[in-house]
Amino acid sequence: MFKDTKLLFFSLIITSVNFVYSEDPYRFFDWKVTYGDIYPLGIRQQVLIVIFFFLSFFLKAAGGYGGISILSRPGVPVPFLAPVKEYTLLIGDWYKTAIHSILKEKIDNGMELPFPDAILINGRSSSNGASFTVDQGKTYRLRISNVGLMTSLNIQIQGHQMKLVEVEGTHTIQNYYPSLDVHVGQSMSVLVTADQSSKDYYIAVSTRFTSTTLTTTAILHYSNSEQKASGPIPTGPTEQFDWSMNQARTIRTNLSASGPRPNPQGSYHYGSIPVNRTIQLANSAALVGGKQRYAVNSVSFVEADTPLKLADYFKIDGVFRLGSIDDHPTGAAVHLDTAVMAADFRAFAEVVFQNDEPTVQSWHLDGYNFWVVGMNKGEWSPASRNDYNLNDAVSRCTAQVYPNSWTAVYVALDNVGMWNVRSQWWERRYLGQQFYLRVYSPAESRRDEYPMPDNALLCGRAAKELISTAKHSSGSINISIF
Repeated sequence: MFKDTKLLFFSLIITSVNFVYSEDPYRFFDWKVTYGDIYPLGIRQQVLIVIFFFLSFFLKAAGGYGGISILSRPGVPVPFLAPVKEYTLLIGDWYKTAIHSILKEKIDNGMELPFPDAILINGRSSSNGASFTVDQGKTYRLRISNVGLMTSLNIQIQGHQMKLVEVEGTHTIQNYYPSLDVHVGQSMSVLVTADQSSKDYYIAVSTRFTSTTLTTTAILHYSNSEQKASGPIPTGPTEQFDWSMNQARTIRTNLSASGPRPNPQGSYHYGSIPVNRTIQLANSAALVGGKQRYAVNSVSFVEADTPLKLADYFKIDGVFRLGSIDDHPTGAAVHLDTAVMAADFRAFAEVVFQNDEPTVQSWHLDGYNFWVVGMNKGEWSPASRNDYNLNDAVSRCTAQVYPNSWTAVYVALDNVGMWNVRSQWWERRYLGQQFYLRVYSPAESRRDEYPMPDNALLCGRAAKELISTAKHSSGSINISIF
């Protein structure tokens, strides 16, 4: 858990983990953060399975994101032939405001984030668009991730079908799609075969569920092409929520394929495990002190003066309070608090996201994947369980919730730590639509959680705590304080 990157001011990195296969569970990297003149959001990123971005302030809006490629472990087969090449497509909304602090200032002053100015593919707009070269007859893997701030997007390739093969680390049933919705923070992989006439084709990405549709393009370039892309630019559905929900229901786990280990993904029968905790989470918007805030179960999150994991580890009083957020909607007025919910290690939980607002929500849980067992319109009730998919629901770490609808997930709480549950809409997260889930085990075993490294970077009251410990210690302790 001490990967909790609140420990470093400019290294607060959020990861959406897909395939993490290695013998050693830890890899260490040095991250160098710099500012520069870029157009519009920086150079093309490298191949990804894990997407990372900076949480501090609005650095993500200034291009503070990228991709990390993590390959399958040798000896663990994947359920498709190896593609000739892999390409990364980082898609997202973009704002003309060149300085991320201006966006932050608007939000701090109680203003809502404006409608984006454009959509980008790998940091490029249509005018200087990205190009992906393919050989006729060959098959390629496209790793697609929505790295934007607030906008659901639809992607399609002119004249080509996309075979979905993976979603956030889970091999899926291999259905073909003419277009796919990718919500904020979500990732997926598709196979595309260059089986059309030799020319260039548009890769079109357009906004979903917006009154004004923004579209941008990249180029699928056949290596022997002498003809530029032509014809109408493909446009996806706009406000067809039912269409999007029905597509989401078709994304299911390939039960016979290997997962992180050689055993099939279907060998873990999540649908037969008794649920011993139900958590219902309702998002809402309200004015608090005359400024816009967002909340979960009526609590709008505010940061503490010390990273919560450090406060928990050092048992520092007064930083947070367990139970400061209820595990069901209360209907109370929205109020500010450092919201932390308690949970038992090895519990098997049902989490219901209820969205009574007119916008699509995108929810992420750090440290876990979960099974998306159901989604539908209206209010969730215990009777909704009759329609759950208890056999081959997709396992992922970011799930969408449609307007005036609910999404239910199952999650095995087998990872001790202090884990962030948040909206992937950056404005909503920044203004309070998040909380922390403290998964606790009294055993304090290295099997469940590694101890804090000696060279951990500390700040807030945790730094003072370690200094005090060092003064009374007969040994030596390395202290790095921010």
